[in-house]
Amino acid sequence: MDNREIAHILRETAQLLEIDGAIIGRYRTYEKAAELIETMTESVAAMSADTDKLTELPGIGDNMAAHIQEIVRTGDYFMRAKLLKKYPVTMLEVLRLQSLGPKKAAFLWSHFQAGNVDAIEKIAREGKLRDLPGFGEKTEQNIISAIEAHRRGGGRSLINAAEEMADLVAGYIRGMGEDILSVTFAGSLRRGKETIGDLDFIVILPPGRDSAEHVEKVIAHVLAFGAIDQVLAHGENKVSFRSTSGMQVDVRFLRAESEGAAMLYFTGSKEHNVALRGRALKMGYTLNEYALTTLKGGKVAASRTEEEIYRKLKLDYIDPQLRENTGEIEAAEKHTLPRLVNLEDIRGDLQMHTTASDGKNSIEQMAAAAQELGYEYIALTDHSKALAMVRGMDEKRTLEQIKKIHAAQKKFPKIRLLTSIEVDILKDGLLDLHNDVLAQLNVVVASVHSHMRMERAAMTDRLLRALENPYLQILAHPTGRLLLRREPSEYDMELILDTCKRFGVVVECNSYPDRLDFRDTHLRMAKERGLKVVISTDSHSTGNLLLMKYGVITARRAWLEPRDVINTLPLAEMLASLRPKRG
Repeated sequence: MDNREIAHILRETAQLLEIDGAIIGRYRTYEKAAELIETMTESVAAMSADTDKLTELPGIGDNMAAHIQEIVRTGDYFMRAKLLKKYPVTMLEVLRLQSLGPKKAAFLWSHFQAGNVDAIEKIAREGKLRDLPGFGEKTEQNIISAIEAHRRGGGRSLINAAEEMADLVAGYIRGMGEDILSVTFAGSLRRGKETIGDLDFIVILPPGRDSAEHVEKVIAHVLAFGAIDQVLAHGENKVSFRSTSGMQVDVRFLRAESEGAAMLYFTGSKEHNVALRGRALKMGYTLNEYALTTLKGGKVAASRTEEEIYRKLKLDYIDPQLRENTGEIEAAEKHTLPRLVNLEDIRGDLQMHTTASDGKNSIEQMAAAAQELGYEYIALTDHSKALAMVRGMDEKRTLEQIKKIHAAQKKFPKIRLLTSIEVDILKDGLLDLHNDVLAQLNVVVASVHSHMRMERAAMTDRLLRALENPYLQILAHPTGRLLLRREPSEYDMELILDTCKRFGVVVECNSYPDRLDFRDTHLRMAKERGLKVVISTDSHSTGNLLLMKYGVITARRAWLEPRDVINTLPLAEMLASLRPKRG
C-alpha cells in the first residue's frame, strides 16, 4: 500500500467525521496525518512495522500510529467503514464538488436525503436551495456550475496519479524479464496532458519470442496484476482492464521492428496523427501503427524508430509534448521547432511555504532539500495575513521572517535564500501587506485566494489594479483553478497578459499537479507576447520540490524555451529580470 492510498483513507475518514458533526480537533488530526503522509518520500507502509518510527513523525501519536497500522494491515479503517454504513459512499463524491463542503453536504443529506451528485443537482436546478439558511441563490448557482465542471472531468486523473499507476503497471510487466524487450507508456501521459483519461502501454517482444503462444503467456502475466478491477478486453495482441483506482489501461504487444511506428501512432494526438498520415499520403506513403510503407509495392520505408519515420517524411523529430497539431509539423518542416526547456535547465524555485504559514518544513529543511537538488536559489514565500486559517503573516511577522531567512542563510553558503512572500490580492485589488514591507523583500509573489467567482469584468479590474502596484513582480497560479475540482476564474486574459508585459510582471506556471496554472495554452499566449514565465512548485513540504517536473512538462507543451523562463537564469540575471520595485 503506497502513501497516497493511506492518505486517501485518512482524508476520507476526516471528511466523513466532519459530515457526522465531529468536533474540529478530531477530524483535523486525520487531515494533518493525511497531509503529512502524502508528502513523504519514505514508505509509511514499510515504517508501520515499528510503532516507534511512526510516532517519531510530527503529529503522529500512539492512536494515529495504530490507525495507520490498521490501514496497512487491512486495507481499510474501521471508523471509515462504520461511517460508510451511516452515509452512502456517494457522499465522498459529493465532497469533491467546489462550493459544497462537509457541513452543507450533511445539511442536504439530513433535509433531502440527497447523498449523490445527481440528487443534489436535481434539487439545485429546482431552485430548492436558494431559500435555505447558509445557501442563497448565488451558492445554488455555484453548486450547479461545480457539478457541470465535475462531470466534464469525470473519469480523468491528475497527471501525477496517472504516472504513479503507469509506473506500477510498467514495473510489474518488466518483472517478466527476458520474456519482453521493453514496456513504454504512450498516449496522453507521454504527451504530458494535465489530466489523463486512460493509460496506453506498448510492450515490445524479443525477436523469436513473438509467437501466439508467447503473447498469450505475456497476457496471462499482465492479467495477474494485483490492481485489476475488471478485464475489459482480451485480444490476440491487446489486453484492456480497469484498475482498482478506476483508470482504464490498454496494453498492446508488438514486434521490435514496429516499435517506432507503434509509439508514434499510440502517443497521438489524433489530430497530429491525421495530419502526419495526410502528409505521408502526399509523399507516396501510408502510415499506420506497424510501419511507414510505400503506396506502390508496400515496401517498408521506416518503422523501428520515430526519428526515422519523421526523417522519411522530411521533418525534424517532434517531441511528444508538441504533438497536438498546433503548428509543430510546419515548424518541423522549416527546422524552426523550439529547443524546449528541460528539468535540468531549472536553477531555482520561486514559490514554497514553510512552517511560518501552512508548510510542513522549516526554512532550513526547505533550503537543505533545494540545495540537495543542486539549486542555486530559492524564494521562501509564506502566505500573508488574509489567509488567517493558515497563519498568514502580517507586517510584523513578515519582517521577523526576513530576519530568520537571513540567519538561515549563514548555514547554506551554496544556495541563496531569497526573502519573499505570497501576498494575497484582496477583493478590491489591493495587496495584503503595506508597500514599505514589500519593498524590503527580494521577490514579491502575489495571488488570488478568495472571491474566486467574481464576475468577469470585476475580476479583470481587480487584477489590473493589483498589477499597477509597483511591488508586484510575479503573478502566481493566475487563474486559481484546481483541476477536476474548481473551474478557473474568468477575466479578460489578453488584457491581463498585455498588462503584465507592460509592467514587466512575470507569470507563473505552477507545478502543483492539481493546478498546472497557467495551463499550456495560456503560457503559449504569454510566449507570443514576449512575456516571461517562472516555473515554481508551490511546495508545502520538501517532497513537493520534486513536482517541478510537471511544471516543466506543461511549459514544454507551451513551446517554452529556457530563454522564456526566468528561473533558468543565474541568480543575478534572474533578479535583474524581475520588475524593479519602486514607488
